[in-house]
Amino acid sequence: MCGIIGYTGSKDAVPIVLDGLKRLEYRGYDSCGLAVVDDKGIIVKKDVGKIDSVFNSNPDVHGNVALAHTRWATHGGVTQANAHPHLSNDGSIVVVHNGIIENYQELRNKLQERGFRIYSQTDTEVVPNLIQFHMRDKPYLDAVQAALRELEGSYAVVIARKGETRLVAARKESPLVLGIADHGLFVASDIPAFLEHTKKVIYLSDMDMAVLEAEPRIISLKTGLQVDRKVDSIDWDIEAAKKGTFEHFMLKEISEQAETVAHAIEQDTGDIEDVAKAIRKAKGVYFVACGSSYHACKAAEYKFSWLAKRHINVALASEFPNYRDFLMPESLVIAVSQSGETADVLAAVRAAREKGAKVISIVNVMGSSLARASDTALMMHAGPEICVLSTKTYTSQLAVLTLLAYALADKFEEGRAKLKELIRYIYYLTSANMRDHIKGLAERLRYTDHIYTIGRGMQYPTALEAALKIKEVSYIHAEGFAGGELKHGTIALIEHGTPCIVFSSKDTEREIIGNAMELKARGAYIIGIGPEPNEVYDFFIKVREAEEANSICQIIPVQILAYQLALLRGCDPDKPRNLAKSVTVK
Repeated sequence: MCGIIGYTGSKDAVPIVLDGLKRLEYRGYDSCGLAVVDDKGIIVKKDVGKIDSVFNSNPDVHGNVALAHTRWATHGGVTQANAHPHLSNDGSIVVVHNGIIENYQELRNKLQERGFRIYSQTDTEVVPNLIQFHMRDKPYLDAVQAALRELEGSYAVVIARKGETRLVAARKESPLVLGIADHGLFVASDIPAFLEHTKKVIYLSDMDMAVLEAEPRIISLKTGLQVDRKVDSIDWDIEAAKKGTFEHFMLKEISEQAETVAHAIEQDTGDIEDVAKAIRKAKGVYFVACGSSYHACKAAEYKFSWLAKRHINVALASEFPNYRDFLMPESLVIAVSQSGETADVLAAVRAAREKGAKVISIVNVMGSSLARASDTALMMHAGPEICVLSTKTYTSQLAVLTLLAYALADKFEEGRAKLKELIRYIYYLTSANMRDHIKGLAERLRYTDHIYTIGRGMQYPTALEAALKIKEVSYIHAEGFAGGELKHGTIALIEHGTPCIVFSSKDTEREIIGNAMELKARGAYIIGIGPEPNEVYDFFIKVREAEEANSICQIIPVQILAYQLALLRGCDPDKPRNLAKSVTVK
C-alpha cells in the first residue's frame, strides 16, 4: 500500500524521486521520506504529513542516487520515527519497504541481543540492521541476500549503501517494477512513478533481487543464481497519468469512461472465445475479487445467468480460502483486479493453484503479479487510474464481463455491437449537463448522515457499488440492499428525510417502485435512477434502458454524485482518508 521510488543515474536524483513520489500519492499515505546518497554519506529527510508539506521546497541536497517512500501505517503509529527511510545503526545502509514482515519481533529481539538499537516501532527497521549484522562476515550483496532470506511475510524493499551508486531492490508478494531510461534506472511500486522518463520496464518476479548498476542484474533469492527477465514496453500515455484541465483525477477518470469502455470491448475475439470455452469446460467456476471488483463480479453473476444460463460462484477474495475444499483440477477461478497486486486476490489464486485449479484474470496492469500468476489474462485497457476510487476501471471490468457473458451465449458480436451503441450515451452521462443536474442533488444531501441504496436483480450489485462510492469519498454512511430485504430489518432506520437511491429497469420497475413506496410511506426522500420517472420519486436521474449494460450506465451518475458530495463536504476526492489504491497487505 506504500509508495516506493528509487533512482540511480546521471541526473540529479532528488527532483526526480520527489516528482515520482507525488505520482504515487494516490496509493494513500500518512508520512513520507527521502534518502540521498552523496559524497558525504546518506542524508535522510522524513516526517508525518503530505509530500508538499514535508518537502515544501527541494531539500538542499543533491546526488545521483536517491530513494523515497510514502508510508501507510501498519506496524507502529504515525510518527516521524516510524516514517521511512530507515537507517542501519552504523548509518551505512538505508531501506524503504512495503509489506509486512511477520517475524520482525523475533528478528528485532535477535538484533537487540547482539547490541543493536531499534529506534522505531516499525517492522522495517530490522532490515538495514540485519544487513549490517551479516556484513560482519559477508560481502555487501551476500549480506543483503542473507538478510532477505530471513524475512517471513511480504515485502518490496529498495536498499542503498553509503559510497555506492547502485541500488538493490527485492520483492516477495508485494509489487515492484524496474524502469530503464536513457539517463538511469528506476525502481518503483507502480509504473506512473517513472512513466514520464521511460516506458521500458522489467517486472520482477517473487523472490527476485535486482542490482541496479550500469545494467540491471537480477538474482533469484531461491537459488542465488542470476536470472533473465525480459524488458517490456508499456502502452500507457503519460498524459493519462496527469490531471490536465481537470481539478481532480476522479472527475477526469469519470469523464474518460466512454473512451475506456470502448477500449475494454476491443478484445481479441479468439481470447474471449477461449475464456468462454474454459468456462463451459470447467466443473465449478469461481469469480474472486475485492471491493468494487467484487461488485462487478456480482453483476456478472446475473449476466451469466440471464444471457448464458450459466451458474457461477462469486466470492470475496479474502474469504475464498474457505472454499478450497470445493476446488479440484477441473475448477476454474476468474480473478478480477484493477492493479493485479491486491494481496487477498493473490492469496486466493495461490489457494486455487494448490488444488490444481485453472486461473484466468481480468486485470488492468500488464505484467502485474496477478497477470503472471494466471494461465490467461484479459486486459481491461483502461490506462492508469490515479484516483484511489475505482470509476473507469469498474465500468471497464463490467464491459469485459458482459462480453464474456455474450460469448458464452454464442452472441459475442451482438454483445459487442450493443456495447458500442452505448458509448455515445456514456458521453451524455458524463457531460457537464448531467453534472449540473446532479449538483443540485448533492447540495440537498451534503449534510445528511445516512444514505441507503436499493435495487433488484442486476441493480442490486449497482446499489452495493453506489453505496461504496458515496461512503469512501464523502464519508457519509451509505448502505446498499436488495430491494426486497429492506422490510427484513433495515426499514427500521428510515425516518423523515432519509435519502434513498432507487435503481430501476424495465424488468424490475414494478417491484422496486413498490419498495420505494414502502420507504416513502416512512418519510424517506426518494431519488430514482432509471429509464422512466415515477410520482414516488422526489428527484429523478434519467438513465436510458440498457438491459445487460444497465450496470455500466446506472453507476455513472452516482460516481458524479459521490464526487460532488466530497467537494461540498471539504473532502479530497483523489485521496480519501485511510484508503489506499492498491491494498498489498492482508
